[in-house]
Amino acid sequence: QVQLVESGGGMVQAGDSLRLSCVVSARTFSWYVIGWFRQAAGKEREFVAAISGNSESTSYADSVQGRFSVSRDNIKNTVHLQMDNLKPEDAAIYYCAARFRAPNAAVSTNHRAYESWGQGTQVTVSS
Repeated sequence: QVQLVESGGGMVQAGDSLRLSCVVSARTFSWYVIGWFRQAAGKEREFVAAISGNSESTSYADSVQGRFSVSRDNIKNTVHLQMDNLKPEDAAIYYCAARFRAPNAAVSTNHRAYESWGQGTQVTVSS
């Protein structure tokens, strides 16, 4: 069973930055696509970003393109989501998720494609 633990959430002001981290307990970490999703109160879970096992493939939601950046360290079994120029509409619980695939596999933006999930970390952005 793959376990994921997010950290780095907090309360910031609009325009500030946060860096979320996701530590994954997996022996073959490079064989997992990692996705970031978020869910605001009263809204459905939505895709934010994803990265392939070899880091060659990434994908971003249109709403965060140019402001968020996803990266991974396959030695430390960690994925980071760097969030810059945060907006109030970015406020949500952020989840990382894992999907077992070959290192060069394309990423998926569909949350149903991911098999394992973390517990989430809260991001609050005040205007």
